[in-house]
Amino acid sequence: MTTTAATGYEDYQGLRVELDGGIAWVTIDNGPVNLFDRVLYAAMSRLGPQLATDDRVRVVVLQSANPAFFIAHFDVELILSIPTPLPPPEAPTAFHAMCETFRTMAKATIVKLEGRVGGGGAELAASCDMRFAAIGRAVLNQPEVALGIIPGGSGTQRLPRLLGRSRALEVVLGCDDFDAVAAERYGWVNRALPADEIGAFVERLARRIASFPPHAVAEAKASILEHDGNLHEALRQEGGRFNATLEQPVTQSAMRRFLETGGQTVDGETQLGALAGRLGIPPA
Repeated sequence: MTTTAATGYEDYQGLRVELDGGIAWVTIDNGPVNLFDRVLYAAMSRLGPQLATDDRVRVVVLQSANPAFFIAHFDVELILSIPTPLPPPEAPTAFHAMCETFRTMAKATIVKLEGRVGGGGAELAASCDMRFAAIGRAVLNQPEVALGIIPGGSGTQRLPRLLGRSRALEVVLGCDDFDAVAAERYGWVNRALPADEIGAFVERLARRIASFPPHAVAEAKASILEHDGNLHEALRQEGGRFNATLEQPVTQSAMRRFLETGGQTVDGETQLGALAGRLGIPPA
């Protein structure tokens, strides 16, 4: 793949953008585990609207510079710093808005998963149109319930639509790792592909879509998205439930235990499912 520096995208931190043949290749590069911290969150929040209105872009591909991590998850230290109690939100959150931009923009959005993705990173990935995962390398996880919170960045709404109710509950309540093959079987990703084939496959698909009339791609996507229904109220309520979980004392202690036992370190994040399992509180 031959890429050139994208004019207008030079000042981003935590990621870089290259344009080639109507495709925006967005490469996430934000520390040892690609943590969804202030830097990456700000970048993704600004990037979505810019890509959505850039007529040079027909397809967006999200990928990672780190072979082990796509995005680990949202920064737990930032979540711990949120003051409580919080009032019920009057609208979907800013994180919801970021994810919705990638879901609703009039261009195809594709995620190439070649490493681990969890929490808010998995919610962003699920918001995109398509996900392709590398066998033996990609691992998906929604660990929030183990930390005393919920997948409050759209996960409780995306996953039932992708996986169905029962499998979404297994993912959300179990907080365990899913490899690429299991994720494909559940419908979490479109396809699980051999690690040495995923790059060529995604590039071919992206170039194929980018070659088609943009208006037809936009109208086809908009029509298919009607199946999702109006998510505004559901996302607002999800945000309220997330806020309510933050007020619980056990939530604060679970998140601190997560950080103390390896969360947000390379060693801890490479076995996120096992780490989440150790945070449980035995019944009285």
